[in-house]
Amino acid sequence: MTDTALPSLTEEGFLVNTSDWTTTIAEQLALRESISLSEAHWEIIELLRDYYASYDSSPAMRALVKFCKIRLGDEKGRSIYLLKLFPGSPAKIASKIAGLPKPANCL
Repeated sequence: MTDTALPSLTEEGFLVNTSDWTTTIAEQLALRESISLSEAHWEIIELLRDYYASYDSSPAMRALVKFCKIRLGDEKGRSIYLLKLFPGSPAKIASKIAGLPKPANCL
């Protein structure tokens, strides 16, 4: 898949329409962030999509860490774990790859 095959993106690279998301698009968005998706990445992406389905918003970092801790346990419910998977701004980058809107308070 090439960049030209991607659906409409915002200026920051988020999908304009969340319904355009597919796992293939997630792979391409991850490559744009220099991330090769592993099983651990997919676990967080699926968790984020569940969060969005439940709360109709993308979680900021604190909410993401708390949700991960509740759903996946103490080891994965740590910001350092998420930073290893999605360096820089885990909530923002993981939401982008998951096809969700940018979290409200992420720069």
